[in-house]
Amino acid sequence: MSEALDAVDAKILDLIQHDAGLSVAEIAERVGLSSSPCWRRIKRLEDAGVIQRRVTILDRDKLGLGFEVYCTVKLSLPTKENLESFETAIGKLAEVVQCATVTGACDYELRIVTRDMHAFDDFLRDRILGLGLVSNIESRIVIRSVKNTTAAPLGLVSPYVSAQG
Repeated sequence: MSEALDAVDAKILDLIQHDAGLSVAEIAERVGLSSSPCWRRIKRLEDAGVIQRRVTILDRDKLGLGFEVYCTVKLSLPTKENLESFETAIGKLAEVVQCATVTGACDYELRIVTRDMHAFDDFLRDRILGLGLVSNIESRIVIRSVKNTTAAPLGLVSPYVSAQG
C-alpha cells in the first residue's frame, strides 16, 4: 500500500499514530479536507489493514508496572509443535508485551513488564519455566528507557512525512 500513499493519507496516518484521540474534524482541518472525505480515507486505510487499531498508551510507572525486562528464550526442542505451543501460551500472558521469533542462538525475544523483581521471578518460574518447553533464558533488566515509540517511520515510505524520529 505504500506506493498508493499520497500526501493526505501520509499526513492522516502521521497524525493519528501520534494522537489517536484526534476527532475526524480535527484531522480533516489539519490535512485540509472536510470531515466526510477525511473519514472515508481513514475508513479505507482501516479496511486495507494499514490502520490495525487505535489505542491509549498508559504510563506504566504511574501504574506500578515500571519493571521491564528483555529475555531471550531457547526452547528445549524447537519442533513445530513446541514452537506453536510456546507461542500460544505466550499470547495469553499479559506480562509479555512483545514476543518475536529471532535468529541466532535463541528462539524468541520477549519484552516483559511487571511490578518488581519478585513479581518477575515468580512469573519466570511459574509461567515461563512452568511450560516445560524452555531450556535457557537470559534476562536483561531495563535500567532506563531511552526511546519508546509505537510510531511507524512513515518518512521511509512517504516523502510527505518527516523521516525524523
